[in-house]
Amino acid sequence: MTGDTYRIVRGYRLALDRAYDRETHMWVSVQDGDRVRIGLDPLGVETTGSIAQLAVLRSPSSLRRGEQFGSLEAEKFVGPLLAPLSGVVVACNDAAIADPGLLHRDRFGEGWLAEMDARDLAAERQELVEGAEEIVAWFESKVDEYRLRGVLAE
Repeated sequence: MTGDTYRIVRGYRLALDRAYDRETHMWVSVQDGDRVRIGLDPLGVETTGSIAQLAVLRSPSSLRRGEQFGSLEAEKFVGPLLAPLSGVVVACNDAAIADPGLLHRDRFGEGWLAEMDARDLAAERQELVEGAEEIVAWFESKVDEYRLRGVLAE
């Protein structure tokens, strides 16, 4: 992708060089071929609160889009982390598991969660939001929706 990699959208720093799952607030960054890295987007991090514990399946773990690949315990949320794509988990980020604060401090860099070999990247990518304009429009609408519902403070 050309142009700026990051943009401030409704007060949140957002990476525009990856795709986002609308429902799970996971980001997906293609690493090489069908290998992808997965992390939690700014709204996913913000709405969970301070993360106390993080667990990710150890490789190799095969799963389908929407299946649990880990869990998160935080101030405002305890529950599953759901896969944005189908494939095989081939690595988890031990640094983030040892220090879940990485998701707050460096969510688009060292704060990634898992890497997987995507099973059908071309087809499932269509379920994700991609492209700077589309990402910004989607994220703005989600922030507005969450503020209206009282999920986020003004």
